[in-house]
Amino acid sequence: MDSVGVAAAAPDARPGPAWQSKCPWGAPSTTSISCSLADVMSEQLAKELQLEEENAAFPEVVAAAEGPFITGENIDTSSDLMLAQMLQMEFDREYDAQLRREEKKINGDSKVSISFENYRKVHPYDSDSSEDEVDWQDTRHDPYRADKPTTTPRRGFIGKGKDITTKHDEVVCGRKNTARMENFAPEFQVGDGIGMDLKLSNQVFNALKQHAYSEERRSARLHEKKEHSTAEKAVDPKTRLLLYKMVNSGMLETITGCISTGKESVVFHAYGGNSATEDKVIPPECAIKVFKTTLNEFKNRDKYIKDDYRFKDRFSKLNPRKIIRMWAEKEMHNLTRMQNAGILCPQVVILKKHVLVMSFIGQDQVPAPKLKDVTLSSEDMKKAYYQILNMMQQLYRECNLVHADLSEYNMLWHDGKVWLIDVSQSVEPTHPHGLEFLFRDCRNVSQFFQKGGVAEALNERELFNAVSGLNITADDEVDFQAEIEALEKMNEDHVQNHGKKLSTFSSDGDPPIYDE
Repeated sequence: MDSVGVAAAAPDARPGPAWQSKCPWGAPSTTSISCSLADVMSEQLAKELQLEEENAAFPEVVAAAEGPFITGENIDTSSDLMLAQMLQMEFDREYDAQLRREEKKINGDSKVSISFENYRKVHPYDSDSSEDEVDWQDTRHDPYRADKPTTTPRRGFIGKGKDITTKHDEVVCGRKNTARMENFAPEFQVGDGIGMDLKLSNQVFNALKQHAYSEERRSARLHEKKEHSTAEKAVDPKTRLLLYKMVNSGMLETITGCISTGKESVVFHAYGGNSATEDKVIPPECAIKVFKTTLNEFKNRDKYIKDDYRFKDRFSKLNPRKIIRMWAEKEMHNLTRMQNAGILCPQVVILKKHVLVMSFIGQDQVPAPKLKDVTLSSEDMKKAYYQILNMMQQLYRECNLVHADLSEYNMLWHDGKVWLIDVSQSVEPTHPHGLEFLFRDCRNVSQFFQKGGVAEALNERELFNAVSGLNITADDEVDFQAEIEALEKMNEDHVQNHGKKLSTFSSDGDPPIYDE
């Protein structure tokens, strides 16, 4: 600290030469003014001495300093909140200045610029940016937006003489077509050619427009299919809601997972709960058959339900999606008939729209194997053959049904017995193609057991006569099928003329019941 005001030269010092007083190596004055200890310890004196030193050392800073950090009577610097706000404002300004430098460095002379406006700290009215600096979000003119094409007056042309331009001009039409691309759907990518004075011919524009419309319709179909269809091992939101309601009502305890998938349905395993009514008993394990709500697999299967007399009157009045519900209802009625006749099949629990809950054929979440996947001994194979033959006769005579898709794929082997499943396509014998379906079932059963080594297995024609009770004597298969088609035609004419759903097939009595 300087000794100004604290020590002074002695009053009786002798004057010396001029060079001696300016010499830095001159002898210092040895005498000083005495002061009290209270003056030395005074805080006010220390502040005044420090202020004098700062003014002497940094005179330009004091003169040029401006802003909120100047201490004055109009600014209260004793408040910590005010000081914190002032410091934060200064920091924000420095941060924004750094962002502007980064913007300028990244953008350079590029036509496409970026902005850090969303990351700035200071509000626009506090920003000290230059007036000529304009944010890109505030610009009203987009340099990449195509200018609106000049309109053609009512007379159909503009200009005179050689400079005449009609509304059919190639350049004018090209620019109009380019501007019309903005009307396409947002999902259709048109690129950045709008701001390049691009000229599209009418042929190209029409092709693009047609493609845009087709893409829009396709995306709508895909969205609808995703939202309203049951896919492989998955269910749509509506089906999921039905399953949730079954679990919440206590009918089902829990749904474990998918156990089988097919062309027309997905089967899930579930544990049964408690029934709301006392007369209905829910089995411990249930199978939930969810019919797929897509129509791809049902386009070629409408003949099973369209010509069925039980649903013929309702078929023409419903839309295609409700036909799928009718398909589930059809399987429920067929299973009920079979259960009343004593045929081994799943027990129906409940039907909700296109979700059918049945008893589970298996144990501990393991479904019973299909007949094609199980290896049976010769005795078990013979036993299964006679059991299936008896089932086919009961199905035809007592249930008045034809399975229409009977094969080793739709027969399960459980507890040493054969169980029939998948009867949604089953029809009555009076169906216009009922006998054809029965002959196809007989062919599948006969071929499977003949390959399995059952010597007593009948051929398809003998099995058909044994099941139906008809005595069709034909030497070859072609004549046999011709007689079947003739009988079907006769029955169809009888039903159309008399309006009765009764079979006119002549037989020699009840078909024989085969047993071991």
